[in-house]
Amino acid sequence: MSLQRFIQHALSEWMKGKGPQSDIVISSRVRIARNLSGLPFPMLATSSQSAEVVRRVEKALHQAKKHPVLGDAELIRMDDLNELQKRVLVEKHLISPQLAEESRHGAVILSKNEAVSIMINEEDHLRIQCLFPGFQPDDAWRLADQLDDWFEEHLSYAFNEECGFLTSCPTNVGTGIRASVMVHLPALAMTQQLNRLFPAITQVGLAVRGIYGEGSEALGNLYQVSNQVTLGQREDEIIDKLQGVVMQMIEHEQNARRRLRETSPIQLEDRIHRSYGILSHARFISTKEAMERLSDVRLGVDMGLLNNVSASVMNELMVMTQPGFLQQFAGQRLDPEERDIRRAVLIRERLSTEGNPEESGKTR
Repeated sequence: MSLQRFIQHALSEWMKGKGPQSDIVISSRVRIARNLSGLPFPMLATSSQSAEVVRRVEKALHQAKKHPVLGDAELIRMDDLNELQKRVLVEKHLISPQLAEESRHGAVILSKNEAVSIMINEEDHLRIQCLFPGFQPDDAWRLADQLDDWFEEHLSYAFNEECGFLTSCPTNVGTGIRASVMVHLPALAMTQQLNRLFPAITQVGLAVRGIYGEGSEALGNLYQVSNQVTLGQREDEIIDKLQGVVMQMIEHEQNARRRLRETSPIQLEDRIHRSYGILSHARFISTKEAMERLSDVRLGVDMGLLNNVSASVMNELMVMTQPGFLQQFAGQRLDPEERDIRRAVLIRERLSTEGNPEESGKTR
């Protein structure tokens, strides 16, 4: 398969599209946790009980043939996928590592454009996820809420009048909503301001995690910012708080970028173009280094210091250079050294299709 055909078939809409504040906010996601009444939560369920959850959800999905989102959605069982296919879904942020690795009778419902993914038998029976490009938590919430209402009409949820929706983890009890954004903060990292910023964010009830959420590493200066508590808060309050904090983060990052341009223009351009040169010519590159170099180049694109390279290509490469994607493109399993070689080839080929960037020649 050619690289262009692979890209067309492999990428989700959030990787290709642009949204508000997309120079800093890569994507916005809202996830709603729900459980079915009369059945134990996944961690305590037997195999037959977990299978019953899938049966009920699949039966409900069959009634959605005319639904604008669920009508063309597909239910995929984890048992029908190999380890590589599961890993690719994790790298595309469509399922969690937990669903890929641990769940019994796990499954996922994917909409045609992959903006919607509904995990079944992960930590909860249902996790309805909507993923949008750029800074659009409001839009992601509206769609997730509509899907939640539809499933509530066709399934009986576990609900308590005092506590709200019941979930496996106490921090999700109540609304069951987890709203998050993925932000790119290279200038704050370069100016060493993250160590002051992140503790302030946690003090207002938000969490900062790595690229794949809880327990994952922050690669390429990408971070997920999300609410930590759902009990006692309305959905609109959760979204409003997240938006307010992220807007401040955006402002801090913009200010850091301006300071770098004003105080260290040559060093900034040297770093960006040096990273572009390495990506364009390297024959061997690790995931970590690739993500660091791609972060530099993405910063250069967003600041107008590189021409003829698009931000969407940087989004693509940040996902396509992950181990699962590389092996899917290769059509075979690869050991770490083979992945490092293939990663370098893929990056060189993708950048060559964009043309050679020209230096701006001046600092603004």
